[in-house]
Amino acid sequence: MSTEAFAPGEVLVFKLGSSLLTDPGKGLAVTHLHSWVDQIAQLHGRGSRIVIVSSGSVVEGMNRLGLSERPESIHQLQAAASVGQSSLVQAWESRFHTYGILTGQVLLTHADLRSRERYLNARSTLTTLLSMGVIPIVNENDTVVTDEIRFGDNDTLAALVANLISASTLVLMTDQMGLYTADPRRSTNSELVTSARASDASLDAMVGMGSALGRGGMITKLAAARMAARSGANTLIVSGREDNVIRRIADGEPCGTLLTADQPLLVSRKQWLASLPARGGIVVDAGAARVLRSQGVSLLPVGAIRISGDFKRGDMVSCVNEQGEEVARGLSNYAAEEAEKLCGHESYEIERVLDYKGDEELVHRDNMVINTSVL
Repeated sequence: MSTEAFAPGEVLVFKLGSSLLTDPGKGLAVTHLHSWVDQIAQLHGRGSRIVIVSSGSVVEGMNRLGLSERPESIHQLQAAASVGQSSLVQAWESRFHTYGILTGQVLLTHADLRSRERYLNARSTLTTLLSMGVIPIVNENDTVVTDEIRFGDNDTLAALVANLISASTLVLMTDQMGLYTADPRRSTNSELVTSARASDASLDAMVGMGSALGRGGMITKLAAARMAARSGANTLIVSGREDNVIRRIADGEPCGTLLTADQPLLVSRKQWLASLPARGGIVVDAGAARVLRSQGVSLLPVGAIRISGDFKRGDMVSCVNEQGEEVARGLSNYAAEEAEKLCGHESYEIERVLDYKGDEELVHRDNMVINTSVL
């Protein structure tokens, strides 16, 4: 099975690990980084919307601080990350600048994606950047996280970002050609797994440990692929050291290992939304109920009649008609108290009602699933 060429408008997440982005004892591998930017810029020019999850801040910081071994102390790791992060972001920014492409730095912690309110904030920030043609450069906020709450590796972070923005494909770029049936460094009989379902249990026996600089090996890449598959994203594990590998996979050339999701992107995300328990409700008028069911549009404040429950921004709410039948459910952009104030108002009135300019929708269609049983 080969991957299809990336279509214009697709949302793609590229993750580049420390083993690719840095040269031991020399800091950032700038020449390689420039090559990847050149290829990503071309893909961006075709209309793809791209997020880069970039490792390398700790290793770059180690180099600048003159440290030969990765620190064991969490505070020393945070210090190294702080020193290295500025160089890392500048390297991406300066190269993309030559193509007239803007980048934006986004630092995330586990708490950002565990809290539904902060989840929505993170999603809104990333989708807004993408809509403006900006390429977000994402990394874990190593300067503030503690060992107990950190993602553990940027493979996991990349998968969570893919889920967050409903990416179609997650590309994990590493120093290996892909997933092998056995460790190719130790077995002469190992074979490259060109394609498989991410859920395939037989893959577990094939994964091994990671490199000295990076925290994630094939174990974390397989786990990340399975996490991305929950929202319908396929995952490609490819070697970033292959010539023009990004251009080649963008054109549909089979490279590395393709791990596919069991269900399409939209189906998986909608199933996830449908499984969340409702924390409150919004009663909508007949017109809103009709267009929600027939057109799948967002729920605007003008279509809301009243609010029930004490929900927070990001909580799941049930949208019901005046007969009490659930028309749809989705993640609320406002807490219950604010949503109550907005009922019946046009979107342009939000700033006057709340004293700040918030989202135009009570529930955005991307975060909503329609209840087909009442169609």
